Amino acid sequence: MIAVAISFLIAIMVIFAAYAVHTNDLMYAVVATMAVSLIVSILFYVLQAPDVAMAEAAIGAGISTAVFVIAIKKTERYEHD
Repeated sequence: MIAVAISFLIAIMVIFAAYAVHTNDLMYAVVATMAVSLIVSILFYVLQAPDVAMAEAAIGAGISTAVFVIAIKKTERYEHD
């Protein structure tokens, strides 16, 4: 059962990562990257590394997302081809 849940989370993580790479809207890319980071923190918790999960959630999903959102607000939101 755990293997199925882990496989499902990895598949969702890959989908979010691919979306972050291919979207032209930088804010959506940041949100997708945050989702990847949250899924990674869930995976760390499931793999019995709660300290790493907390650090990943705080730094990867929290601080990094805030920095990226501030940077996007000060520049342009859409990537031009």
